[in-house]
Amino acid sequence: MQLTFLGTSAMVPTKERNHSAAFLEYKAEGLLFDCGEGTQRQFKLAGIPMTKVNRIFLTHWHGDHVLGLPGVIQSLGAMEYAGTLHIYGPEKSKLHIGKMFEAFVFDHRIAIEVHECSSGIIHDDEEYFVECAPLDHKIPCLGFAFVEKDRHRINMPMLKKLGVTEGPHLKPLQEGENIDWKGKRILAKDVTEHVHGKKLSYVVDTRMCDTAIQIAKNADVLICESSYAHDLQEKAHEHRHLSARDAGLIASRANAKKLVLTHFSARYKSTHEVEADARDVFDNVIAAKDLMKITL
Repeated sequence: MQLTFLGTSAMVPTKERNHSAAFLEYKAEGLLFDCGEGTQRQFKLAGIPMTKVNRIFLTHWHGDHVLGLPGVIQSLGAMEYAGTLHIYGPEKSKLHIGKMFEAFVFDHRIAIEVHECSSGIIHDDEEYFVECAPLDHKIPCLGFAFVEKDRHRINMPMLKKLGVTEGPHLKPLQEGENIDWKGKRILAKDVTEHVHGKKLSYVVDTRMCDTAIQIAKNADVLICESSYAHDLQEKAHEHRHLSARDAGLIASRANAKKLVLTHFSARYKSTHEVEADARDVFDNVIAAKDLMKITL
């Protein structure tokens, strides 16, 4: 499971920071969180084939989070993208995407399915699910969490001692179920260990609110906006954004393991100040940079 930051700026991009976008690669799945202007170019700079994307999660419809969407869709069409692109967003996302296709002249070359979301689990796969919760911004905005399901890891050396070979017959063990092998009962508890799934939360463009803490609860990695340093706390609140200290408080109250700050105002040439503000209330903090990768 690898996370790549494709864009870490707020409303105005800089020479070093593109608009918001983060890509999570999980086995055969490619999940893109937000799609700011220039995202397709960032994929190229990161060395990630854009065709890996099969799900896009849009927090809200402010331009710095969605202006890259037409370009990504157009490029995927030119690449003869074979799958269905699933796009998840807040209410009126179907309307906005319809208007986007009216505004730009290009063919519907790929299959697109749009899902309007409000709260709860919005995609449930065999190995993971994605949930969302409403945040407190000027327009409808969602926070997202990717949650890997718990699983059982098979102890192959132990199985080999019992004379059990590898193969599809082991699948029930991965689900915690016992199997029969050549007349012997193999107990899952004896040959597997329980592995807790990882959780990644994504919270941007909001004021401090209970739902931000809820979607971040027990996250292994919390990606959280840090638009302002603490000395501009009132400005952050007025514009329904978070300060770095707010991000640290969310991480602390949610019992997150690691906080990664992003969505920095272009006023900050260095992230030292915002990192220090967050670290006042939460220890394990780093500031994201464009093209930075994290392996979970």
